Amino acid sequence: MSSSTVDPADPVFQLHLGGKMVVASTVPLTSREDLSLAYTPGVARVCEAIAADPALVDEYTWVSHAVAVVTDGSAVLGLGNIGPRAALPVMEGKAVLFKQFAGVDAVPICLDTQDVDEIVAVVRALAPSFGGINLEDISAPRCFEIERRLDEALDIPVFHDDQHGTAIVVLAALRNAATLLNRKLGDLRVAVSGAGAAGVAVTKMLIAGGVNPDQVVVCDSKGIIGAHRTELTGGKAELAASTNADGRHGDITEALRDADVLIGVSGGEIPEAAIAGMAPGGIVFALANPTPEVHPEVAARHVAVVATGRSDYPNQINNVLAFPGVFRGALDAGATRITEAMKVAAADAIAGVVAESLTPEAIVPSPLDPRVAPAVAEAVAEAARRDGVARR
Repeated sequence: MSSSTVDPADPVFQLHLGGKMVVASTVPLTSREDLSLAYTPGVARVCEAIAADPALVDEYTWVSHAVAVVTDGSAVLGLGNIGPRAALPVMEGKAVLFKQFAGVDAVPICLDTQDVDEIVAVVRALAPSFGGINLEDISAPRCFEIERRLDEALDIPVFHDDQHGTAIVVLAALRNAATLLNRKLGDLRVAVSGAGAAGVAVTKMLIAGGVNPDQVVVCDSKGIIGAHRTELTGGKAELAASTNADGRHGDITEALRDADVLIGVSGGEIPEAAIAGMAPGGIVFALANPTPEVHPEVAARHVAVVATGRSDYPNQINNVLAFPGVFRGALDAGATRITEAMKVAAADAIAGVVAESLTPEAIVPSPLDPRVAPAVAEAVAEAARRDGVARR
């Protein structure tokens, strides 16, 4: 961004001036005794205790409430590969949301490399300072390998929010939309537009949450994914083997023919005629930002429930409903990883917050609803204990 695009009078730039974060102390430092307790010589006794019993790091440092927010700047918002420095305002924002909604201290870490091996090595080296790793805005397919390798290497939760945060909130919203329309998840025919990080994760999460994989059709930029696509690898190959039982070919219009649900996570434009081809009483989640795959007012002509990723329309599918509570719960339980059951529990908790007051315009809570993060945290911690990944 050139300096000519900066308007000092713009309230956005005014808010970001100097950054959105500071470091604050939790202890007084007003006397020599304070210094001797917080630093030398007193701190040496704590260091020796942790050296003798590493598990004490959770009790006597900030690790039990601290998360690293890590990016390489390769897939930032809808801006694309803008690099680590330009990504920093987003990571600061993420850290502020962690603190505001769940009391989790988060540190933005923007890496000046997009090499998978280097990213994995750096995060592994940083991990002792944190209780969890939130991967953010890392492009597919590299994000899948980075998360997998870190999850295998570390004994703390690793969570790529662009995948799993989105997927959790989509499952919560779809659960409530189905309830509102007196439908069952297992009976819904679902079309997913987009097979990047979010599309793959959303599809897997919906199946884990009760959607029948035989009734799911996923599209990428080349059309419907299925066994006929012999060039597919990785996550797309897994989708080809587990979805599209009818063997559909073609584009998103064919995928939407008689479908009950559209989940848009692609950024591509979907014509109104394709939405009109859906089954009556349908559900559309058009989540691309800032421009949804189909305008919500257009979609509303043909379906019963519409959601977007935008705050200026009803039913905002926003990751902030998920990630603060997910990490709070994982940290509270001392979880070594985040399991599918923990993600499903998070989705159920989000859905439950507004389960008694559902309307077509309110199938998910507001991102500012103070009930959400505590409910998610409690559900995630309980699921971690049931799954046997909790240390407390």
